[in-house]
Amino acid sequence: MTLGESELILNPDGSIYHLNLLPQDISETIITVGDPERVKTVSRYFDSIEIKKERREFHTHTGFYRNKRLTVISTGIGTDNVDIVFNELDALANIDFKTRKVKQHKTQLDFIRIGTSGAIQPDILVDSFLLSTSAVGLEGLLHFYNSEHSRNLDLESKLISNLRWNRFGIHPYAVDCDSSLAKKIVSNRIRSGITVTNSGFYGPQGRALRISAKLKEFTEDLSKFSFENRPITNLEMETAGIYGLAKLLGHRAISLNAILANRITGEFSTNGFETVDRLIQYTLEKLVE
Repeated sequence: MTLGESELILNPDGSIYHLNLLPQDISETIITVGDPERVKTVSRYFDSIEIKKERREFHTHTGFYRNKRLTVISTGIGTDNVDIVFNELDALANIDFKTRKVKQHKTQLDFIRIGTSGAIQPDILVDSFLLSTSAVGLEGLLHFYNSEHSRNLDLESKLISNLRWNRFGIHPYAVDCDSSLAKKIVSNRIRSGITVTNSGFYGPQGRALRISAKLKEFTEDLSKFSFENRPITNLEMETAGIYGLAKLLGHRAISLNAILANRITGEFSTNGFETVDRLIQYTLEKLVE
């Protein structure tokens, strides 16, 4: 099937529409960050940088770290942006832009998210690291795709039964990380748990400034749930979309979280930039081991 011009949108120079990238601009190992400024925080550790491109919140650097070619790209905040970034990165790898057809032989990409997050278990220390073994999406992205085969339906059903949030129009989906990629990153310096992804930072995560949140016991209800002896550990805004789209497209993905807040104890990091920088260095070293 040939993809139409309104489906696969290209710029006049042949680059993909939103990311402004050409197929040769990306590596097969891609680090995603939310903040565009964090791209250069990662790439400053590269031995060399061959590509620097940006458009809107999507900034991309591709270069080499200890002979391994890496791409780091910013997604901005939220799974709406993740939907753009992951579909377009996959298109760069697996669609022939000249013929507008999907390639017969697919390239599998590795995605490693380096992000920040807030813990909802009292024993998770601020400034620690956490790997998301599974992600629960409350924002609905994967419901727009035929995704049942890629999801952890058992985790979904138990969470739905436990929370009973359907009456509020909230229909969780759940996706696991890629276990083989996780094995490359895990160590005794990083703990693991189930991450919840939502569509906003305030009401959707149970915060209230001047507008009351509908789910009064949001963090408490989530913190009491566990699946196969794994609790829900943290809240953020991208991981479930990353895991879902990566799995649907045949790629591998993991999400690493720098814990900057604990919603149960009320603590917030005073060394957030240093914590994120330590997680960046940790991740780069693990990727080249």
